[in-house]
Amino acid sequence: MPINARLPLPRKTLFRLRSILLVVMLAVLALPLGGLYFFRIYENELVQQTELELIAQSAALSATFRQLVRDQQRENDFGYIQFSSSLTQPYAPYAARVQAGDSFYTPVIPRVNLIDPIAPPRPEARPSTEAVDPLARKLGEHMMQILRDTQQITLTGIRVLDANGTVIAGREEVGLSLAHIPEVKQALQGQYASIIRQRVSDEPPPPLYSISRGTHIRIFIAFPIIENERLQGVMYLSRTPTNIIKHLYENRGMVFLATLSLLALAVLLVLFVSSTISRPIRELLRQTERVRQGEQLAVEPIQNPVTQEVAQLSESFAGMSHALAERSDYIRRFATHVSHEFKTPLTAMQGALELLHDHLDTMPPARSEKFIQNLLADTQRLKQLVNRLLELARADALEPSKETSTLPDICKSLKSRYQDRGLELHFGNALPTTPLAIAPDALEAIFNNLLDNSLQHGAHRVDIHTRYWVGTLQVRLHDNGEGISPANRDKIFTPFFTTKRSKGGTGLGLEIIASILKAYGGNIRLGEASQGAEFVLELPLEKSEPERKGRNHSPRLSSS
Repeated sequence: MPINARLPLPRKTLFRLRSILLVVMLAVLALPLGGLYFFRIYENELVQQTELELIAQSAALSATFRQLVRDQQRENDFGYIQFSSSLTQPYAPYAARVQAGDSFYTPVIPRVNLIDPIAPPRPEARPSTEAVDPLARKLGEHMMQILRDTQQITLTGIRVLDANGTVIAGREEVGLSLAHIPEVKQALQGQYASIIRQRVSDEPPPPLYSISRGTHIRIFIAFPIIENERLQGVMYLSRTPTNIIKHLYENRGMVFLATLSLLALAVLLVLFVSSTISRPIRELLRQTERVRQGEQLAVEPIQNPVTQEVAQLSESFAGMSHALAERSDYIRRFATHVSHEFKTPLTAMQGALELLHDHLDTMPPARSEKFIQNLLADTQRLKQLVNRLLELARADALEPSKETSTLPDICKSLKSRYQDRGLELHFGNALPTTPLAIAPDALEAIFNNLLDNSLQHGAHRVDIHTRYWVGTLQVRLHDNGEGISPANRDKIFTPFFTTKRSKGGTGLGLEIIASILKAYGGNIRLGEASQGAEFVLELPLEKSEPERKGRNHSPRLSSS
């Protein structure tokens, strides 16, 4: 019995399973990378914030230094104190020229970046080769207390240098020269300079701080002190940036919120994987379990498989389940028909044998001969039925071969063979020579069963028409026999159904044909002829041949 193929249900847009897994893996990979990236950006922001604070302190201290210079100039002008210093002269060879048209505001933007290479620790101070200006020395003494008070609050290392790079104020290195240090050398040219250097500490940092790069660095800035386009000195400040671990602890509320956000994202990923992969598979498992327990006849396709692979798996399970259910139903009905077909002659044979056994001595010879003839007929019928069942079994288990055949070769031998049996074959158009994707013996068995069926129903002529139809060769066989009554049209493909049982019909011919065609991808159906019987075969074409649609052949073959 042909098993109807299930048409796939319309689906929404489906994704590939590997695409979903790729998205999930990338998201999982992005979490630590994103955290590390955020960690580095946040740490770099702390470093730049530290530089910005140093710039602010340098600007304030520079303004203080310039004001002290102005005060000394005023005292010098009024004759209180006489200094012959370059700091108070209107011009100097170190003047930093300001371009005309510059605005009043000249902000200094942070320049350090953790991406840049870290410079080695600051070189040691050297003895100064230049004499310190007396006014610069006196201003340095005035600045000492200011620096101490500032450092007490800001924890910043502060040194005030004169125009030659000699330290005139600070907790250490007073009187030594720092002019050879690159950032100081740039500041002595009237340009702001900043740099990140390795930090040298007497005490090791806590183990937890080792994950922070900011623990091992120190920021140095050299801020030139310029008054009236004249370089008066340099503010040299340094400080270790705030440790990110400490800073995160101080902002633990925001950190806790970010952690909750990451946990929520992880939960969403789990739910996403569960809804796209686990849920459809669990639904498929539940259906197979219900089928196993007999609560459901067959597995149905999942309504929302999400992924293409799960959709294909669901369709495959559903197709296999329905095929097994139909096959099981077919076997059950087939077994019922077989038992009925065998039971009828066996019952008759049993009754005849019992009568012969009990009354053979007293039974007239003519009557006993009649019983023996009935036994022989029933035996012959059983033998024929067994042969047909073997043919059907071979057709059901047929493995299609790669052999091809052509219709003219098959029909040529059939025409002469059935002409001798009283059945004429007439061809309505020239038989196409296109190779068919079906073995010659299988094609011959199909025609033999159909023509034998026509002979059993009193036909003496069969008209054969061919045409190409959607990748197949359609063959119509129309005989002039008794035809099929409307009541029997729905039963002719039922195994063992026949109206010619007395003439040796078994009702398995059409079933054998359907099984052979199913193995090769063909089909058979009943035609719509009003007189006689008409069957329509759909034979598969060889794949290498181009598909032909609606092409008819007009030349006719003469028949004898």
